[in-house]
Amino acid sequence: MLPLLPCLRRALLSGPWQAGLTWQRAASVKVTNEPVLAFTPGSPERTALQQALKDLKNKTEAIPCVIGDEEVWTSDVQYQVSPFNHGHKVAKYCYADKALLNKAIEAALAARKEWDLRPISDRAQIFLKAADILSGPRRAEVLAKTMVGQGKTVIQAEIDAAAELIDFFRFNAKFAMELEGEELISVPPSTNRVVYRGLEGFVAAVSPFNFTAIGGNLAGAPALMGNVVIWKPSDTAMLASYTVYKVLREAGLPPNIIQFVPAEGPVFGDTVTSSEHFCGLNFTGSVPTFKHLWKQVANNLDRYHTFPRLAGECGGKNFHFVHSSADVASVVSGTLRSAFEYGGQKCSACSRLYVPDSLWPKIKDQLLEEHSRIRVGDPVEDFGTFFSAVIDAKSFGRIKKWLEHARSSPNLSILAGGQCDDSVGYFVQPCIVESKDPKDPIMKEEIFGPILTVYVYPEGQYKKTLQLVDSTSPYGLTGAVFAQDKNVIREATDMLRNAAGNFYINDKSTGSVVAQQPFGGSRASGTNDKPGGPHYILRWTSPQVIKETHAPLGDWKYSYMQ
Repeated sequence: MLPLLPCLRRALLSGPWQAGLTWQRAASVKVTNEPVLAFTPGSPERTALQQALKDLKNKTEAIPCVIGDEEVWTSDVQYQVSPFNHGHKVAKYCYADKALLNKAIEAALAARKEWDLRPISDRAQIFLKAADILSGPRRAEVLAKTMVGQGKTVIQAEIDAAAELIDFFRFNAKFAMELEGEELISVPPSTNRVVYRGLEGFVAAVSPFNFTAIGGNLAGAPALMGNVVIWKPSDTAMLASYTVYKVLREAGLPPNIIQFVPAEGPVFGDTVTSSEHFCGLNFTGSVPTFKHLWKQVANNLDRYHTFPRLAGECGGKNFHFVHSSADVASVVSGTLRSAFEYGGQKCSACSRLYVPDSLWPKIKDQLLEEHSRIRVGDPVEDFGTFFSAVIDAKSFGRIKKWLEHARSSPNLSILAGGQCDDSVGYFVQPCIVESKDPKDPIMKEEIFGPILTVYVYPEGQYKKTLQLVDSTSPYGLTGAVFAQDKNVIREATDMLRNAAGNFYINDKSTGSVVAQQPFGGSRASGTNDKPGGPHYILRWTSPQVIKETHAPLGDWKYSYMQ
């Protein structure tokens, strides 16, 4: 698919633009969201994906650290296993040690100046080409590796590793070129302009397992804006992350712009934050880890050349609030998808549901009926699977403890599901819990698994319950209100103004789309920088304003002094 007009696209991809023509062409660039393919039986995309999955069966890919053009292996060898079949080692990789990380930093810094001086349009070409490669010849490969390595179903892999990642690359390029085209006011005899420089130093990117697209964006967005990046991919997304890195290199990304360095978390964090050249952190992960890194940056602040930019997204305890005027079918379908797609392993997944007592019998019956139809299993062998295993043994153990809490607490009762089995893969059946206590820890703390907790409130106390929704959890990422009463919608929107960075009305709390719903939250959920929107790329620039005067200044004295 070509998102640009053919003549413009040929111009864009044929080589470096002439400086005087950059904005004139960029202003006409049209970018649209990548279509999500259906993978219906007999479709070419389904056939290609099935072949790619077949090619990965029982195979282990060797993934080195990459410093510039050099592939490096250390003695600290690790393995990524498939979540739904932990007997299959999908990738063999190694951890970079402190010395190798410092070597990566030095290599990146050596390349920084030349990369930063390249026109934004030149850098954008690389990411637009990478998007085309992912959209076409490498789509099946990156989807298959996301499915096998991260346990995603066909559709979850498609909306992540294909559509969202492609959108990140294309829209970031569009936003960057449009940013460069903005003009300041100039008053004769002077002209004013802005140069969007990269940050002075290197950016560290730390990516999670749950979205291949996030890894590509955490490393890619700063690089697009002229930065050099040290990328620590997730141990449990190594296979797909390495594919994204190779696609960027194939698209023309020079060596040393993004260093691909798997590493143990504390070693990576200690090394990058202790470097005097550290200038930015682009992070998605847990609250404790982000807080720890922030404290390390604060402790090292005196040694840095510049104040580092810290961007972080740390998850949520996301809600669906249901009013008595809500459409029950929408509540049930939206909640099941939000809570259980990808096993609840989305930062935006609904994990607490507030239902009025007047609607609860009907909603409960439909939830349980539809819950019984959910299939959990191998997403490769059975395309009818709704979700698969959770990511690893650590996650499985954490979720199991929450289920034990649900069984033992007098305030909680399990309505459906919750069985666990890690004999073949890390499988947890979707679980619906009812809580009598709206302040129980299961209503407050992030679980990151397929557990939905319901609190039934008295219908007449919906305003009090909205206050409860706002105050129960420290997070502020996503949330949804289901109501047909317009006055209630307005009240809820006002009362929950700070409870969610992405707020949905009569829709589920998941599924943000690049350039449609830029994503992020505040409170404990992070710095709310909204990747997927035009604001995000500003975080990775250090603008310089240049005033040039074209006439002699004349007398230094002012007229009032005469």
